[in-house]
Amino acid sequence: MQPSAVPELAHTHTRPIHWVATATAVAGVVALSSVLQPGAATAAPPGPHTKSAPAHAAPPDPAAVEFPLECGPVKAVVKKKVSGDLDGDGRPETVAVVHCDAPMGTPPDGVYVLTRAAGSTEPRLVATLVDPRDRTNVDDFALRDGEVTAALLGYSSADVPSCCPDVRESVKWRWENGAFVRSTPSGAKSV
Repeated sequence: MQPSAVPELAHTHTRPIHWVATATAVAGVVALSSVLQPGAATAAPPGPHTKSAPAHAAPPDPAAVEFPLECGPVKAVVKKKVSGDLDGDGRPETVAVVHCDAPMGTPPDGVYVLTRAAGSTEPRLVATLVDPRDRTNVDDFALRDGEVTAALLGYSSADVPSCCPDVRESVKWRWENGAFVRSTPSGAKSV
């Protein structure tokens, strides 16, 4: 047998004393880390230019609002609704598609915006985006990137039966300068 070029090293063979030394070192690190804790976190009070986030508020409930619909003996029904902060004030608004619950035919839809004043729990109607007197129905209704989008189904003339709208128009509304502004993408009207 040839002698090894590397001499035998004492630390290559584990002995019980090595395990005791390792356990003692680990225990010392754990004990030291429990004594040396970081100080309590402190925060400066908000300055005059600091704006705090508003508390999360529930969106207005359309069931708590009386809509300006002439429904006669039947009730108004919320067909669809979406909620989000449309005007950037930190409080959500609700946009509701509402029509009369007629037993026959296709009643026209109205689209209404509801909000709640700061500090109030009562929802209130603040805008009409689609008036039921326009004889339209709402389809593909959504809220995307602060814009209310919809497809309005209407009629090319008074001779078209109300069961069968023959005009489709894509529209969107965005809050600008204190009002909802309606726009129509170019070429969005089809017959």
